[in-house]
Amino acid sequence: MKKNLLLTLGTLVSIAISMPVFSKTNIKVGHGAADTYHMHKAWVKFKEIVEKESNQEITVDIFPNGQVGGDRELTEAVQSGIVDMTSPVVEVMSGWDNAFTVPGLPYIFPNREGALKALYGEFGNKLLEKAQNFGLEGLGWMENGIRNITSNVNCPITKPGDLKGVKIRTMQVDAHMDAFKAMGAKPTPMSFNEVYSALQQGVIDAEENPLGHIYSSHFYEVQKCVTLSGHVYSTHMVLANPDFYNGLSETNRALVNSALKRAIDYQQEVIAKEEQEQINAIRAAGVTVTELTPEQSAVFEKVVAPVREKYTEAVDPELIKALESVKN
Repeated sequence: MKKNLLLTLGTLVSIAISMPVFSKTNIKVGHGAADTYHMHKAWVKFKEIVEKESNQEITVDIFPNGQVGGDRELTEAVQSGIVDMTSPVVEVMSGWDNAFTVPGLPYIFPNREGALKALYGEFGNKLLEKAQNFGLEGLGWMENGIRNITSNVNCPITKPGDLKGVKIRTMQVDAHMDAFKAMGAKPTPMSFNEVYSALQQGVIDAEENPLGHIYSSHFYEVQKCVTLSGHVYSTHMVLANPDFYNGLSETNRALVNSALKRAIDYQQEVIAKEEQEQINAIRAAGVTVTELTPEQSAVFEKVVAPVREKYTEAVDPELIKALESVKN
């Protein structure tokens, strides 16, 4: 662990030192996703808009694929100013405040549309404001995706009982692990970069991720079935270093905000186009893809309801009130 930490710090320092000194504004963005993933494509769109509309007065350098570290390391790098912006899965922030657990609770949102409405309303704004308590500026939300289950055993998975005893990789998120325990599975948290080899070698039987990750990271190549369980809407929280963000001129800050909004809208266009193509490609590879019926989904939701209630009861009631107002 100490060695890995030193390596990560060394990477951060080397990037900071090796970056050229600009008389103009340079924005360093880091994230952990593959450069084929729709979230990376959103950052590329952000870069294109900012550089074009500033006439190259602002340049953007993007470090994808976890080059600078995982979500936690990147968040800390933004806090310290080594990186200017990042977009971790929001659950990473739960280490500072358990309110950030709420968006990633199982079946907390009815669907993607409901999730976006909540995140870009009072509920999401309250969470973005909380980031300021931890030396971060919350600027918006990029989609990670709707999480689904893949497996090599008990295929197809159509009910919670099919997961009994299944070793499934999850993120290091207590709520996610509790949910899969409630289904009878054996949740096994591990780094995202280790998942493919762990599936290939049989260290784990299954994993759960959005379609974009399942496809772009080729998990389907070492899995027999995919269940479109849609158990969690997973979102990235866009964060900036406050000194960097507040140090921008009013014009440049407005451009960053505008470019980010347009990049996020673009991401939704990419997702809409890619998802069906990804399902078709996964099926063409010989993998069984199962879409749950509303009745089957209701069984999963019922099993994990106590987990959802446990975590929502532990946070500010006003936050939950803001969330519920969107559903009504």
